[in-house]
Amino acid sequence: MQTIKEYVQSNKDRFLEELFALLRFPSVSADPKYKNDVVKTAEFVAQKLKDAGADKVEVCPTAGNPIVYGEKIIDPALPTVLVYGHYDVQPADPLELWETPPFEPTVRDGKIYARGAADDKGQFYMHVKAFEYMIANQALSCNIKFMIEGEEEVGSVNLGTFVKENTERLKSDVIVISDTSMISLEQPSIETGLRGLSYVEVEVTGPNRDLHSGVYGGAVANPATILAKLIASLHDENNHIAIPGFYDDVLELSPAEREALNKAPFDIEEYKQDLGVGDIFGEKGFTTIERTGIRPTLEVNGIWGGYIGEGAKTVLPSKAFAKISMRLVPNQNSERVTELFKKHFEGIAPAYVKVEVKPHHGGEPVVTPTDSIAYKAAEKALEEAFNKKPIPTRGGGSIPIVALFEKELNVKTVLLGFGLDSDNLHSPNEKYGIENYLKGIETIPSFFKYFAELSK
Repeated sequence: MQTIKEYVQSNKDRFLEELFALLRFPSVSADPKYKNDVVKTAEFVAQKLKDAGADKVEVCPTAGNPIVYGEKIIDPALPTVLVYGHYDVQPADPLELWETPPFEPTVRDGKIYARGAADDKGQFYMHVKAFEYMIANQALSCNIKFMIEGEEEVGSVNLGTFVKENTERLKSDVIVISDTSMISLEQPSIETGLRGLSYVEVEVTGPNRDLHSGVYGGAVANPATILAKLIASLHDENNHIAIPGFYDDVLELSPAEREALNKAPFDIEEYKQDLGVGDIFGEKGFTTIERTGIRPTLEVNGIWGGYIGEGAKTVLPSKAFAKISMRLVPNQNSERVTELFKKHFEGIAPAYVKVEVKPHHGGEPVVTPTDSIAYKAAEKALEEAFNKKPIPTRGGGSIPIVALFEKELNVKTVLLGFGLDSDNLHSPNEKYGIENYLKGIETIPSFFKYFAELSK
């Protein structure tokens, strides 16, 4: 029997080549033109689960993209771990900012550069390879189920239906998700909370057609200018969100809880240098760690209108648009926040434009327990792998299905992520460290071992 370290080292090149093959699929869920690539990616994942040793593997159709399900039940009396991940990725745009093609994985300085490298192909595929090791070496100590979906990047629009229709099939004792980050390879951590999400698109309409900016400029309201003013009004001078009722349900942490949160290693100068910014920015009265973990936010994700092509075109646009996301914290509800935003934004529109708010998708914030058997198993596994006890942290991102799983399956989740905040998620030049990838494969079997032991 090989140890996991021996197995990883002897199969390192193959593990990397398989991941590279997965990363070459442009499985962009937001753009219908990639539909065939999304389906091919699901089929690839299904085949790799079969190759690794899963007994039952199925590419399950949905109203949107397919969900890959696989399982290995070794003993119904043993605990069952459900591994969730997603094979879809964000659009690669803007392509001109990539140093190498986004769907041709390239290794530079020990890191894999490709769209989906860290979010989430590299991270969920660690579980497939860890599972392969456990099967090959008779080391699987729990039953295991896989649910790998293809719509996470567009709000998991069909996952809820799938989960509700398959509660018995998905029955488990814990859900493990590797779609989050840790502090560093020198200081492991476990995210114990995620923010929720409300995502909307706004449309501002002025005149019934684009106008000559010389003939009409100064006499007719410019939707792009009005949109900019409306957006600017959404924060006050302290960067506090200025929507009535927005903070009504926000769960405030105690001074002791805030102090504990800020004990995580954090170098503000390194943070600024990494991002290339002269100073930090955010809600007054809170640290950077707090702003990105326990406070709600409102951000413009995209804004456009009028002529944006090469050269000049003196036009007063008929319409202007923006995409806006709000990250939510415990006790906030995505539907309520979306309605608050819609009522406020449409209510402050001046008479010379029309404003429409179109809700897209959302998800609920979640806090995972740190006193559960699963958390303790993850803690022990990381401490064994890194020779250092992991620190509990709060994640700034959103995985809406965590709250869904808890509601529909009555199961808690462990966020066993191996990415880094600097991995350029959703940005050009997304990357994932080879060491992170291999370290994750090495750590996951220990989680299974300790989860089985502690569950007795």
